[in-house]
Amino acid sequence: MLLASRLLRLQLFRFVIILVLVLSYVENGNAGLTSTFVRTQWPAADIPLDNEVFAIPKGYNAPQQVHITQGDYDGKAVIISWVTPDEPGSNTVKYGTSEKSYDFSAEGTVTNYTFYKYKSGYIHHCLVDGLEYDSKYYYKIGEGDSSRVFWFQTPPEIDPDASYTFGIIGDLGQTYNSLSTLEHYMKSGGQSVLFAGDLSYADRYQYDDVGIRWDSWGRFVEQSAAYQPWIWSAGNHEIEYMPEMEEVLPFKSFLHRFATPHTASKSTNPLWYAIRRASAHIIVLSSYSPFVKYTPQWMWLGEELKRVNREKTPWLIVVMHVPIYNSNAAHYMEGESMRAVFESWFVRSKVDFIFAGHVHAYERSYRISNIHYNVTTGDRYPVPDKSAPVYLTVGDGGNQEGLVGRFVDPQPDYSAFREASYGHSTLEIRNRTHAFYQWNRNDDGKPETTDSVIFHNQYWASNLHRRRHLKARENASC
Repeated sequence: MLLASRLLRLQLFRFVIILVLVLSYVENGNAGLTSTFVRTQWPAADIPLDNEVFAIPKGYNAPQQVHITQGDYDGKAVIISWVTPDEPGSNTVKYGTSEKSYDFSAEGTVTNYTFYKYKSGYIHHCLVDGLEYDSKYYYKIGEGDSSRVFWFQTPPEIDPDASYTFGIIGDLGQTYNSLSTLEHYMKSGGQSVLFAGDLSYADRYQYDDVGIRWDSWGRFVEQSAAYQPWIWSAGNHEIEYMPEMEEVLPFKSFLHRFATPHTASKSTNPLWYAIRRASAHIIVLSSYSPFVKYTPQWMWLGEELKRVNREKTPWLIVVMHVPIYNSNAAHYMEGESMRAVFESWFVRSKVDFIFAGHVHAYERSYRISNIHYNVTTGDRYPVPDKSAPVYLTVGDGGNQEGLVGRFVDPQPDYSAFREASYGHSTLEIRNRTHAFYQWNRNDDGKPETTDSVIFHNQYWASNLHRRRHLKARENASC
């Protein structure tokens, strides 16, 4: 009996030692893994337009392509957007907290645009503000028998311990792989999507088909985006610079179709902005707009980082399209210019996470930085840095360009996990100190959690360490 007890204690001791070593590797960046998983993927081709996922709502001039995003700085407003195909129709949104009882209304605006010879439907954007936190609202758009009803849930009040779950999707497109990603995300419990750019991939078409594929994508994502806010960022496939079609205005389709609350964060451009939601402060940057010193985006970000209050919103998250750290041969080093400009700010501000897309694979980094880069002294390699963000590439939504598995070999020390599969991520913020992150692979049509990590908050973890240190000094002096 005594021998068995000693053996059990020895096994427990060994388990604790192994666990400590594993956690040490995760914190300090010494246990990178390149997954060798290869899945039998569906063809990387867009779903045919006559598929039911693109179905046009019944009724004359019925609203379609319905989606919502946050409409203010703190989560008490939404912007509701939709398209009427035949005529402008009503700009009114009727809404309330009881189903089929709409005590309030708001008036929106309507616009349209042309792209080559394509003429868009009538695009409506309506700000609904003055909402109560943590409440379910029903809203009705359209007229008569063609009207449609949806609902959304507002976030909890801004609070450091407010729990909330974000979904993270990038480079989605409209293939069968895209559909798998979207359906899996909708079962994940995510409450709002952080979208890392490259939406419809309509720019892979020509002439009128560009606009047609924007319409189909709007109907495709409506099943989620009409019921919870999608926080938009723009990627290279939104630029749509097509001089052969006499279309040279960047982001023309995107800016007409997708509203952002940029003025609420004092931004002068819809492509970069910030919001606060629950316990998170989220900053959206534009990889394809000027960002070097003295440009509007550079000046805005400097001011926005000063407005971050980690006592109220401890989780600081940045969303962009081009990854700053990427060990895939695809788009390798494309984020280097933005890294050179902003990385020191990210480290100084103790950003928790930076989500990006662009590379059609998944990768998670350790907390590393290269802020001491100097071509003269030779200091040119990323090093472990506890104040640095974790960089996550999620450009694996399912678009028609397919996956890229051309990872650099050997795996860099800064890379923790990487795999070329389709999927989505979720970030479940538990409280001011801890969040649970996981990446979910689309395993031949089945959701499968492949990479999961518990993260400590950058701000509160350092503050807790500082308080313990001061407490220890006080006790020692007594």
